[in-house]
Amino acid sequence: MYCIIVKNVVKPGTREAYLEAMLPNAKASVANEEDCHVFDIIEAQEEQDTFYLYEIYTDKAALATHKLTDHYLSSRKLLSELVVETSVIRADVLARN
Repeated sequence: MYCIIVKNVVKPGTREAYLEAMLPNAKASVANEEDCHVFDIIEAQEEQDTFYLYEIYTDKAALATHKLTDHYLSSRKLLSELVVETSVIRADVLARN
């Protein structure tokens, strides 16, 4: 399986707007995409305005398909105004427990 861990730093004061855009995307991804197994949203305790997305897909192709969905594209429009920094770790999932 294929995993990405996305770090998003948002503009100060935009936490609620970020979650309003991201939570429905994450929920729809797991509910409607057979090859999206996990989509967790994590808020850092010691890094203000910082969120991490932990996503597991069957493979890289499934992630590419995810990026074509309406829920992903809708969230991207909203997030472009909120996110000031993004980085991504790409990884292979060796075990899920």
